[in-house]
Amino acid sequence: MLNWPIFKGMKWLVPVVLLLAAAVLSADPELDGVASWYGGKFHGRLTSSGEVFNTNDMTAAHRTLPFGTLVKVTNMDNGLSATVKINDRGPFVDGRIIDLSQAAADQLNMLGTGIARVSLDIVGFATEKDMYAIQVGAYAIEKNAEKARATLESAGLFATIEMTGLTVARVLVRGISAPSLPDTRKKLEEMGFFQYLVKKERTEATRISGRNVALPVAASAFALQ
Repeated sequence: MLNWPIFKGMKWLVPVVLLLAAAVLSADPELDGVASWYGGKFHGRLTSSGEVFNTNDMTAAHRTLPFGTLVKVTNMDNGLSATVKINDRGPFVDGRIIDLSQAAADQLNMLGTGIARVSLDIVGFATEKDMYAIQVGAYAIEKNAEKARATLESAGLFATIEMTGLTVARVLVRGISAPSLPDTRKKLEEMGFFQYLVKKERTEATRISGRNVALPVAASAFALQ
């Protein structure tokens, strides 16, 4: 059973610590691998972010990167590059790291082969007004926070853990676009997370493995209800 949030009734929590880079991306193997593409029957359907998929747009699916992340994808076999926005989840095939729209795949000249060896560079993130974070719990025992994070990620949500100055571990679902916010809240409630807090994200630049990355970081504090 999950350890439910503490600090109920407190007005403010202390300023948050910057996200650890490892919580968002792993090392270079996560950024180099095989890309695939999708289109056809998926055109016009809703993506995991709540946007309508348009195979003619420069978009892509990734398992963990927050929605709105801008990624430069380079075909390692021919040197061609395309910049896409992450707005969907996938690919769900072992060994593949990103699933591109048909337009992006065409720009990389990989439509015929279906897959290609690529390198990813994270070049930007959505603006503050586009993205939200949901704090689902504040845990006195870090092991319980890790259990909650694993539960959320197993449900396809991007979750991180932040440590406060009071040695409390906060678990947050990150990179939520405005259109997908209602569905994400409903999903959390179906999973048993009822005492959650919603806030906007802002971005702050950092570096991971020598590559520029703009990661979402929390605003100065959470206002508790």
